[in-house]
Parts: sequence; C-alpha cells; structure tokens
Amino acid sequence: MNTAMLWLVTLAMLVLAARDGSALFLPDSPELRKLLDRYLDEADRNLTGYVAPGRARRAIQWSDREEILQLHNKLRGEVYPTASDMEYMVWDDELERSATHWAEQCQWEHGPQDLLMSIGQNLAVHWGRYRSPAYHVQAWYDEVKDYTYPYAHECKPWCPDRCSGPMCTHYTQLVWATTSRVGCAVHMCPRMDVWGEVWQNSVYLVCNYSPKGNWIGEAPYQHGRPCSMCPPSYGGRESQRPETEDMNFVEQPQAPVRPPVTTTAKPAPKPKPVVPIRPSTPRPTGTSNFLVQNVKCETRVRDKCRGATCNRYNCPANCMNKKGKVWGTLFYDVQSSICRAAMHYGIIDNSGGLVEITRKDRLPFFIKSTKNGIESFSKFKDGNAFAVARVEELSADCYATVDEICPFGKPQVSCPRVLCPANCKTQPSYWAPVVGSTFYADSSSICRAAIHAGVIRASGGYVDILALEKKRSYVGTMKNGIQSESKSDLDGGSFRIFTVRQ
Repeated sequence: MNTAMLWLVTLAMLVLAARDGSALFLPDSPELRKLLDRYLDEADRNLTGYVAPGRARRAIQWSDREEILQLHNKLRGEVYPTASDMEYMVWDDELERSATHWAEQCQWEHGPQDLLMSIGQNLAVHWGRYRSPAYHVQAWYDEVKDYTYPYAHECKPWCPDRCSGPMCTHYTQLVWATTSRVGCAVHMCPRMDVWGEVWQNSVYLVCNYSPKGNWIGEAPYQHGRPCSMCPPSYGGRESQRPETEDMNFVEQPQAPVRPPVTTTAKPAPKPKPVVPIRPSTPRPTGTSNFLVQNVKCETRVRDKCRGATCNRYNCPANCMNKKGKVWGTLFYDVQSSICRAAMHYGIIDNSGGLVEITRKDRLPFFIKSTKNGIESFSKFKDGNAFAVARVEELSADCYATVDEICPFGKPQVSCPRVLCPANCKTQPSYWAPVVGSTFYADSSSICRAAIHAGVIRASGGYVDILALEKKRSYVGTMKNGIQSESKSDLDGGSFRIFTVRQ
C-alpha cells in the first residue's frame, strides 16, 4: 500500500472515530502543522506534503539541543547570589536517549523509577500554539522568584528549605552547581493524562541531569566569586551525604512566562588607554552629583524640590532645641521639619544623620505626641503627608545589580546605599556587564558602573543609587578603563549613580 493510500485509510478512520464521539486528534491548523513538522522525519515526507504517522525521530533537533544547552549555561552563570562552584554544562547523548525513551511513554510523571536514584529530571508539557523548549527551560528558572538562597551561616549543618511558592525544584535542579551534564527529548503525545485531564496532541519535554541535584538539606551551589571553586575538570563531585528523599516531585502548573531572550556574550574588548577624569564642575540645581541633600534643622519638606532626587537628606547635629515645628505622629504634615520629624520618629538622634523621605497621600488630620524628646502638634485639617525611614546600607559584591536589590517601581523605589569592594574594575564584562553611560541598564554591575561613571575609584567605596524607568536605548562608552555596552529595547529599568559626600 503506498503512502497516499495509507493516508486515505487513516483519514477514513479519523472520520469514523469522530462519528463515534471519540476524536483522537485536534483539527489540523497551520500552528499544529508547524509543531508536528519540527519533529517528523524528512525521509517520510511525500510529494503531497503529508507524513506517514508513527515515524517521529528519537533524537531532538540539533538547533533545540543548542538552544537548551546555551540557555542552561547562561542562566547558571546569572544566579544571585553568585556561585563559586557552578560547573559548565555539556550535552550528554546517554541522558538524551533515556529522556527520549521516557518521553515516548507519554506519562505525566517522573520516571522510569530505576533511573531516578541516579539522575535528576525536569518535565514540561503544553499543547496548542508552538513554544520552543527554551520557553519551558526559562519557566523552570523563573521559579527563582519564590526561592530564597540559604547562606552558609543558615546551614547548621543542613540548609533550610526556602521555597515560598508551589514549586522550586525545577530551578534548583537547573542551577545545581555539580550537575554538569544534560540530555533532553521532545515528543508529540496523541493523548496524555495531565492531572486527570486528557490533553490531545500535547508536546512533552523531558530533561535528564547528571550528577543529580536537589539533595535535601543542601544549597544548590556555594556563594562566592564566580567559578573560584570550580574543579579542574567538569566532572562534578559526590554529595556530602546519602539521599534521604527524592526531591524531584511531579510538576505543578507553570504560569506563562515571556519567551527567553538568548544572547551571545560579546568577546572582551581589547585594552584601551584609560581616559583621564576631568574635574567635575558644578551643575545647575536638579542635576547634582549627589543624591543626598544637606539640610538645616528647620528645613521643611515643602521647602525642597519634589523630584525623585529629593528624598534623601543629611541632617546636622543639635536639632533637639532648634526651631522647626512637627505636625503628626508616624505620618507628618509636609510643613514639618524634616530633621526634627526624623528625631520624633526615632530615625536619628541629636547627633544627626541620614533620613529617607517617602511622600504619602493627603491625610484628613494629624495627631500630636511627644516622642524621643520632640513634641509634635495636632492639625485637624487635611494636608499632604510624608513618612521617614532609615537609609539602609548594603555591602555588595562586584556582580550585584539594581535589578536584584531595588528594581524600579512606581511611584518610587528607595535603594540602599551600596558599599563596593575593591578590584571590581578587573572583573570580566561577561560576569559584571556595564550597559550605558550616565544612565545604565539595571542589569549592569552597580560597582563597575560606578567606576565607569567616575563616582568611585577601583579601590571601592560607597555609592548612592536612583532607580528609574527603562530607557529606549543605552550608549556604550570607554570611561575610566571600563568599556560599557550599547544596547536597546532591554527589559527592566535603568539607574543613575551618585557620589557619597565624605
């Protein structure tokens, strides 16, 4: 029987099945045909464009292999906090074959059981419009939003489980430092039981990992300078104790995520002469090199500018008995003295210090109280309000980004004052990138951007950060021995860096 005749017989069988009310396949569509075509053997195609059923290839497409592998290594290299022992991942044909065998079973569960003691496994399934395997790999990684890394001092001796969402083990297996090999398979399943519901023509992705991860009581990797503890060869190391329970649970529903943006890191630029830093000149009001403004004891919020850079103030000493009234408790009227309201709340004492201001909506009235030696007044009339807070300080490494510590959000975000370590200038751009000039993409290294901007030297120091909305494009320049990158249409926000007054 030739291929055309076989197709007619198959079509007739589908019609009969439909009459019996037991349709086995979704109706044909361009999207479905595109999906099917990606995994059907070219040798089975005939002149009419149809394919004999049941002849799907065992091996995953080479392009999908590369996409999966590159995305794994890219995501593993971007973990935060940074990993000192993250091994480079390679493709393993044996793991691919075992993944292919299991994917062909079309069972929405981990397996086979005899392999699960020696391999790790991540599963994903979808039907309908086409999604690349990398879509699911990114979804696995995006569980990081629900995962809190257990630092060494929290592991006494075993680390706590810090997953606040329904599932984090896809993420932890993907970034398990000693897992150095991966092999995946994609299979079209005509019928698949997914949590008690039959999915027709579903696409099943199985990824097997070795050595396996997700050992209970252990962190997925060790925090430190990237790859400072990587082994001489990428063979992995044995776990410190026997496994007490398999942590690769059956998958939970995954929320839709945007398709991943895969990029290839640019090669390191050739050394160029250091551009000398010209002495800075005073700028007009509103474009100061300092985020913090020095104020007097009696300075009121309403006296200061209302832009985003007018929320951090440095109060002088000895404001206890100075002029400057305060209206309210907890929330204060904008006619109040900034520094004396901060003393009333307990943010600073009579020796002065830094104060963070957050503007609030109008309040109908303000109540008096006496706190910390400052007497506030009542005001039974509505007015604009503000709150005071301490300025947080954070010791960061060379790889910390604004996206990680204070991503932009409306109406405003307060970023901590960051202490940068020494020697960030020498870190490679693929670990600590800098994108932009003056305005930097929030995926940039804070400390290397600060050196690029001339705010600190290579020896490190404190910087203030202002998180802003994203820019349409960023222009790269060579400044202070650091070459920044030019990019456009990036996700996320931007930021500026300011000098800290000594």
